[in-house]
Amino acid sequence: MSERVPARERLLKAAAELFYRDGVGATGIDTITAHAGVAKMSLYNNFASKSDLVKAYLDARLEEWHALFRERLAGAGTPRERLLAVFDSYVDHAELAYGWGFRGCGLLNAAAELPVGDAGRATVAFQKDEVEELFRTYLREMKPEDVALADETAEHLSFVLEGAMARAGLDGHDGRLKAARRIALSIMDRL
Repeated sequence: MSERVPARERLLKAAAELFYRDGVGATGIDTITAHAGVAKMSLYNNFASKSDLVKAYLDARLEEWHALFRERLAGAGTPRERLLAVFDSYVDHAELAYGWGFRGCGLLNAAAELPVGDAGRATVAFQKDEVEELFRTYLREMKPEDVALADETAEHLSFVLEGAMARAGLDGHDGRLKAARRIALSIMDRL
């Protein structure tokens, strides 16, 4: 006999699907609790507010991406391979969302709906800054003699990746992310 899934976990799973598929603002508490199969009070026993649930959703998406990135990083031996692991982890993360109707980066989608100063936006900004810093680190390892070039290229690759993710969300598949990876290879080949 399997143990019953805790209400918090069911709420987070329901919120993840609904926030990603339908948007944060369009998804009400009643819809989340119904989808999770829990009483409304269960939500408030586990989260102080909908905003608290949104923050937990964003934190979970961030950790989900971190896990995918760590898996890719485990097989990457060179700075070039580690940099490409970032791109590959974005493709992996996209694949996880296909069942919900791929709409691009769940972090950015949610951030677009949150007010300036919201804690959830800080989570999203942290992830985007983290990706650019990873690029910077790997590029500096590749070009230690030209830190300025490495830093500028890191910013460019960050823009390429995030732009590709936005376009992939509109397209509904990961083709743009794979194109961004090819662009990254081309840029690194010219360094």
